[in-house]
Amino acid sequence: MTREAVAIAHPNVALSKYWGKRPGEGNVPAVPSLSVTLAGLTTRTRLRWDAALPDHRFVLDGKAHERAAAPKVFAFLDLMARAQAVGASADVESRNDFPTASGLASSASGFAALALAGVRANGCDWDATRVADLARRGSASAARSLFGGFVELDGELARPVAPADHLPLVVLVCVTTESPKAVASSEGMVVTMERSPYAKAWLEDAPRIHARLREALIARDFHRVGELAEASALAMHASAIAAGVVYWNGVTIDTLAAVRSLRAAGTAAYATVDAGPHVKVLVPPGETAVALGALRGVPGIVRVIEARPGPGAAIEGGAR
Repeated sequence: MTREAVAIAHPNVALSKYWGKRPGEGNVPAVPSLSVTLAGLTTRTRLRWDAALPDHRFVLDGKAHERAAAPKVFAFLDLMARAQAVGASADVESRNDFPTASGLASSASGFAALALAGVRANGCDWDATRVADLARRGSASAARSLFGGFVELDGELARPVAPADHLPLVVLVCVTTESPKAVASSEGMVVTMERSPYAKAWLEDAPRIHARLREALIARDFHRVGELAEASALAMHASAIAAGVVYWNGVTIDTLAAVRSLRAAGTAAYATVDAGPHVKVLVPPGETAVALGALRGVPGIVRVIEARPGPGAAIEGGAR
């Protein structure tokens, strides 16, 4: 017996960040976050449930991974099989059209696509909220990628806040390296919460930044959204850096300086950085060309990907 589905998902960039997890099981973030799902970067995942397979098979970007090399993925596949009483192993092939495991939210799009493909391949007609709850167990940010546009993750619940066309926005993803990051996000969060003298301040302030950013988004106040997104990113990284968890490289710092220079010259550009060295620059559509020109001139930027708010995860062919 074999059952198969192919899912497409997109990464998201958090405007208000979460960093840290609640104690206990469930992979629940310690603070709320608000993200935008990005068209222009895509994960495509084919999953086939096969009772004849002795164990799961996982191929990412053309490379096969054993259970020991991808424990989070295999554990998630085990969980998904139990949750649906599948009684079969998963044969998975997944591919990203952007750098994997380097701070571009490939885990978000990856686990979102994996969860949706696994549920649909088993014939389950779960709604997006239920699939998002499952995806969160693999990667908390994956819950947000189940939905399009602007999405909030508060505790266990991911929910859409505004559609993709709510706020005119271009996200310029400045890729500073094609290499994977040295410290996984989950590990970085644990170390930060254990060692950073600023962890308590981050946990107290992050929900306030989130609430203000959510209000600014609803009001379609681009400048306020940008200011708060930048403040959230800098606060998150400050708490991590104080614990010795440094995701930035020299190009990250130079790109942040270029964004400040753009603003000083009158261009509405704001930066955010997830757990990696890449800088995402938020600009209004009308100022994209000016920002692109400046960012492409920063030494060390490998390439700039132009992305816009996009759709949530879907089965190939259009079904959710």
